Amino acid sequence: MTYFAAIGLLGGLMLILAGLLVVARRKLHVDEDPRIDIVESMLPHANCGACGYPGCRAFAEALVRGAAVPAKCSVGSGDEHARIAAYLGVAVGAAEKRVARLACAGGANVAVVQAMYSGEQTCRAAAQVAGGGRGCAWGCLGYGDCAVACKFDAIHMNPFSLPVVDEARCTACGDCVVACPKDLFSIEPVAHQLWVACKSRDSGDAVLEVCEVGCTACGRCAMDAPAGLVTMSGNLPLVHYESGIGQTIETIDRCPTNAIVWFELDGQIRHGRHGKHVQRQTALEPVAS
Repeated sequence: MTYFAAIGLLGGLMLILAGLLVVARRKLHVDEDPRIDIVESMLPHANCGACGYPGCRAFAEALVRGAAVPAKCSVGSGDEHARIAAYLGVAVGAAEKRVARLACAGGANVAVVQAMYSGEQTCRAAAQVAGGGRGCAWGCLGYGDCAVACKFDAIHMNPFSLPVVDEARCTACGDCVVACPKDLFSIEPVAHQLWVACKSRDSGDAVLEVCEVGCTACGRCAMDAPAGLVTMSGNLPLVHYESGIGQTIETIDRCPTNAIVWFELDGQIRHGRHGKHVQRQTALEPVAS
């Protein structure tokens, strides 16, 4: 009798809990705006996060509630933005274009290799073995993890195993930032035209021994920039974009190694007039450490 009473008690308890769940669902249910599904269908389904939301669904929800504008989708075209705006009855809006930038110019023709690496051909694996064998501990390892990670075919490796970003294709998704074990990529507005293409914390001859285009911490760019725009920090120039001080291309003119460059708004890179221009078209021979 006790056995059947226990079964009955448990059965009754289950029925009560089920009933409470049904009531709670009815009381707490919130109808979802049907426009979310429609707007989501108009998005490119890249789920890249470049818009600032964790995926296209979250971005669609933000669009419907008016917390975002269609132009924030950097993957979608202008026509797609216009379709969404017309459907929701809102303005397309504007969003500053952002792109991935690489803080290194040390390709195989200018940067020394001190130890040959023969393991798995990825930057992440190489970085686990004495930093990858490059003479510069901060430099690009050149195995292309960033190019593999880029879903938009916006990064290609040049003949000297250095990543090159196609800014027209770049959506600022940030996958390359995550993929690089040397933390060399960052997502920047195209308005950041002055760019330090180096992360070495060494200075002077110590830099030049391992890379011909590394920053030597001479400070000439800081001297030539408008007051307050560029300061030296940890043997590297630091550009204070947030200062609102106008950037000038003359800032790069006296850089002896072209470690600080100027990005045109179309993504083309310009170097200083008095910097060293390396013409070598072959990789440097490995040097024993």
